[in-house]
Amino acid sequence: MAKRAKKPKRIYYFGALKTEGNKEMRELLGGKGANLAEMTSIGLPVPPGFTITTRTCAEYNDSGCRFPKELAKEIGANVTQLQRETGKTFGSADNPLLVSVRSGAAVSMPGMMDTVLNLGLNDKACEGLAKLSGNHRFALDAYRRLINMFGDVVMGVDHHHFEGEFDRIKKKYRVQEDTDLDARGLAELVEAYKKVYHKYTQEAFPQDPMLQLEKAIRAVFDSWNAPRAIAYRQINEITGLLGTAVNVQTMVFGNMGDDSGTGVAFTRDPSTGKNDFYGEFLINAQGEDVVAGIRTPQHVSQMKGWKPKVYKQLIGIKNKLEKHYKDVQDLEFTIERDKLYILQTRNGKRTGAAAVKIACDMVKEKLLSEKEAILRVPANDLTQLLLPSFDPKAKRNVLTRGLPASPGAAVGCLAFTAEDATDRAHAGEQVILVRKETSPEDVEGMHAAVGILTSTGGMTSHAAVVARGWGKPCVCGAGEIHIDEKKQTIAVQGRKLTSRDTISIDGSTGEVMSGNIATRTPKLSGDFSTLMKWSDKYRRLGIRTNADTPEDAKRARGFGAEGIGLCRTEHMFFEGERILAMREMILANTETDRRAALKKLLPYQRRDFIGIFTAMKGYPVTVRLLDPPLHEFLPHDEKSQKELARRLAIKTAEVKNRVSQLHEMNPMLGHRGCRLAVTYPEILEMQVTAIVEAMITCKKKKIDARPEIMIPLVGTDTELATLRGRTLETIAAVRKAKKYTGKLHVPVGTMIEIPRAAITANQVARHADFFSFGTNDLTQMTFGYSRDDINTFLPDYLEQEILPKDPFQSLDPEGVGQLVELGVRLGRETTRQLKCGICGEHGGDPASISFCNGVGLDYVSCSPFRVPIARLAAAQAAVTNSA
Repeated sequence: MAKRAKKPKRIYYFGALKTEGNKEMRELLGGKGANLAEMTSIGLPVPPGFTITTRTCAEYNDSGCRFPKELAKEIGANVTQLQRETGKTFGSADNPLLVSVRSGAAVSMPGMMDTVLNLGLNDKACEGLAKLSGNHRFALDAYRRLINMFGDVVMGVDHHHFEGEFDRIKKKYRVQEDTDLDARGLAELVEAYKKVYHKYTQEAFPQDPMLQLEKAIRAVFDSWNAPRAIAYRQINEITGLLGTAVNVQTMVFGNMGDDSGTGVAFTRDPSTGKNDFYGEFLINAQGEDVVAGIRTPQHVSQMKGWKPKVYKQLIGIKNKLEKHYKDVQDLEFTIERDKLYILQTRNGKRTGAAAVKIACDMVKEKLLSEKEAILRVPANDLTQLLLPSFDPKAKRNVLTRGLPASPGAAVGCLAFTAEDATDRAHAGEQVILVRKETSPEDVEGMHAAVGILTSTGGMTSHAAVVARGWGKPCVCGAGEIHIDEKKQTIAVQGRKLTSRDTISIDGSTGEVMSGNIATRTPKLSGDFSTLMKWSDKYRRLGIRTNADTPEDAKRARGFGAEGIGLCRTEHMFFEGERILAMREMILANTETDRRAALKKLLPYQRRDFIGIFTAMKGYPVTVRLLDPPLHEFLPHDEKSQKELARRLAIKTAEVKNRVSQLHEMNPMLGHRGCRLAVTYPEILEMQVTAIVEAMITCKKKKIDARPEIMIPLVGTDTELATLRGRTLETIAAVRKAKKYTGKLHVPVGTMIEIPRAAITANQVARHADFFSFGTNDLTQMTFGYSRDDINTFLPDYLEQEILPKDPFQSLDPEGVGQLVELGVRLGRETTRQLKCGICGEHGGDPASISFCNGVGLDYVSCSPFRVPIARLAAAQAAVTNSA
């Protein structure tokens, strides 16, 4: 008889009776559920509950948003167990059980999915809670919060409908603060909320706690596919997750009076990385009050004066958590009548600067090894350390100050809604999103803006946490700013500013300034240098840079580049008299005239190469010969064409005719790259002459110049064989003309950017000293996507998960990556020690660097500012692969 398939376990319990999960089960229980189980098992005061798995969420979504068979029964069994442990009963008039229902994915997505608190309250249970607590006001406050939150989150009733009633009743009772409304006023508010609920849902607020629970669980599952959650996953490149877990946990109350409170804290400062307990709390409040930024909280250190014993216990838990997880923890806590509970812990989001400091400090404290520390710093977060800050010498017209929620300098015009910020940013405008407080619906506008400013909220509000995670400057709680979203204005210090006005915000000081304040490039800390030394110690890949000028080359060397992997010679032709000589060459009718024009360009090229070779002395410089089609160098508007004709003493018609001759239907696949050198060998000869003459000049000055000549866009081995021959002939001719007898080693290689070159790499390698994979064009030709036009359809592809990422930002390992891997393998079958690198935009992308490390490339090349990111990402790839 065949064995019956084992039923999947859908629910895991945590509590004193039993604890079924642990911190290693993030994929199944989500980060929150896994950590609740873990904290319970190490003896921390965690209210009991149960977690419905991410796999169950996937089942729900795959079956058209229907509960899996028997899930309701399993939920009921776990509620019964929870009642047994707590001694409370769902819906009881004597001792009611209330729970929170929260989301929790494997990867933290703060505020992106739904939460419902105080679930289980109904008319009868509200009376029971009042009797049990001896506080009628508290019970009514909890009930009105449930109706509001349940209506908003579960039933889609806009929060503002409830807020309007609250404002009306506060006005009636002549109070300003929510906490000042007495029990009589709250009783009236509960009835008003029920009417709002009925008006917009066409049904009464449910009195059955199990029905409330089922609806809330459905809402959390549904929130996985809410637009804000999808947008957050796209922005943060979170893919491959099953869904969200659902955590059902016994409620504890921070709003039972002045002996209760709630807070959020980080075990270290997430902005600076200093080993200071960092957080905020509110007395007589529930958790969402802190995060939503509705009230401005107190610093956690002030708890010492309010509840010294509880504060001491919290410090002990903070230390225990950090040692247990070996990472900074972001924890939520509630104090109910002097008793402390921990509701959540997760690895704290932090700025790039904080991540570096924390990693280095934890090595000193012997919490981490060097290799573990390397893995703790997200490579892309180093960008934040390399971005400008405000020049301290610049004049500042400070309008007001808020809380320094996320460091950095941002300058932009005011945008008052997320939609406006997104639209204007896409149009190329720098904007700062200004809101009373942000909510998860604002996430796209927050990401599009260069900075975020809020008039309420604290250092752990939604705006602060999300901004820090992205490394985006943010100032919160700037209470002197009065925002009128309808009129699109802010009023501060007697001034009125509109969407046309520019402000500057300093996320490191909290200053809000009028106008455009000058910025400066940051100086890197000793911890940054330490991290880079560790990275260099453990990485295998070489790190080069893409640089076209001596200035870029010097900057990249300062960031630790070990050479230039791509020097684009065409960028040297666009300045001053150079572009005129270049255009003269293109318009010439004979080879003799072309050579005469090229002779004018030669000194410019030689001078540039001398500067670059000097900046990179002792390191290789890969010079790509001319790549773009010639039409890109000619003017296309009539006025500029007339001016060019005048300067070259030719007819305007000649310029127009040449532009017409050079026009191509698909120039990216046209007369460019090595094809230009085949048709116009004199261009190749001039460029190679300039390279070799610059090398000889440097050698004579005792500068160790190491140029490498790269022939672009090769598709066949015969193209490379032909042009390699011409290159070597030119090198020999220059050596002879200069009577140079010293050593001149100039490797000649090619860019592999056409699929055919990768497929026939064993043949191409017969004529190459090195391969450099030009993954921008290789991606374009493999997918058949124009990198200039992909944005017309890419958003749809990402939203519908047809593509996991933009393939021009992160290398496609299954398609383009296979061509790279094939090219490396075939090339090294012909030339065993063939040097292989990558020089597209992917050279600075951590995921792409990991792939490059795995397929055995020798180096990656990226823009100067991404060199430190590449150094760290290469080390992370090496450490991960060796684990």
